[in-house]
Amino acid sequence: MVGAGYFAQFQLEGWRDAGAPVAALCDIDIARAESLAERFGILRCASDAQALFDEMSPTLVDVVLPPAAQAGVVRAALERGIATICQKPFGTDLRQAEEMTVLAEAQHTLLVVHENFRFTPWFRECRRLIDSGHFGRLHGISFRLRPGDGQGPRAYLDRQPYFQTMPQLLVRETAVHFIDTFRYLMGEVVAVTARLRRLNPTIAGEDAGLIVFEFDDARSGLFDGNRLNDHAAADPRRTMGEMWLEGERGVLRLDGDARLWWKPHHGGEVEHAYDRGSSGAFGGACTALQAHVLAHLRNGAPLENSARDYLANLRVQAAIYHSHASGRRVPMATFDPHNP
Repeated sequence: MVGAGYFAQFQLEGWRDAGAPVAALCDIDIARAESLAERFGILRCASDAQALFDEMSPTLVDVVLPPAAQAGVVRAALERGIATICQKPFGTDLRQAEEMTVLAEAQHTLLVVHENFRFTPWFRECRRLIDSGHFGRLHGISFRLRPGDGQGPRAYLDRQPYFQTMPQLLVRETAVHFIDTFRYLMGEVVAVTARLRRLNPTIAGEDAGLIVFEFDDARSGLFDGNRLNDHAAADPRRTMGEMWLEGERGVLRLDGDARLWWKPHHGGEVEHAYDRGSSGAFGGACTALQAHVLAHLRNGAPLENSARDYLANLRVQAAIYHSHASGRRVPMATFDPHNP
């Protein structure tokens, strides 16, 4: 693993629980790497990723770095033919993400983006119900994001302080999870309309917004997010908010404690029992994603979130920012993210 910042602990837990303990941990802050390595029983630490790759010849590298630090490490791994997982946000911008993707394909080497929300137990159960025909015709999805971690002058400083200075925050850092999840549940995005705003004057980027998604067959989605308010949950960060998934036969509601509630048309709402996963980060989504990658490497199981597929999320993300800037609905078929 390269990167020993805040989120690395959750991915280390994921590798441990997936039965693939990390052999070495690298960070330019060697003291930080050693502290985290001691906690997880990792025997080898280093501050130079390329030297570590040459010394150990790993079969898989997990890059847990902020966007500005990713490209050099990802390129070094890919050029050595090492399968690589890269944290999101993926690249400093779409062009850099495309360059890393093209390099992976030219090297015939696996590159996966660590987009874990679609691997939460609740969204996997939603997908299972869709596939079983539970909803009949599915026609709408809405998510109300309210993690409640972005108020006041100290917003984000205790966990991810770089959030305060990101020029693009809500969509690039958070709503991109739901771009991917909406695609996972509803299919490809046809058009978007967005209105974004900044509620906390301490930060540089947007922290609130409304985004309308259009899908094929006249289906729709709504993302209503702000990072200031919270929602009813023992841990507001477990689901980050509440969701409604609507079909002709009824509505499935996700609450803040990761419970699913089914209301059939003209019927009463009842809890839909399923395995809500662990109490860890996002119900064990990191473990599930990382086990998914291991299954692909070991036996060729179908893969989700390859870099090439993930570029679709980044094109939708670019269209959302363009919609806000232009005040217009943006159809994906005619939108050129490099020449908006």
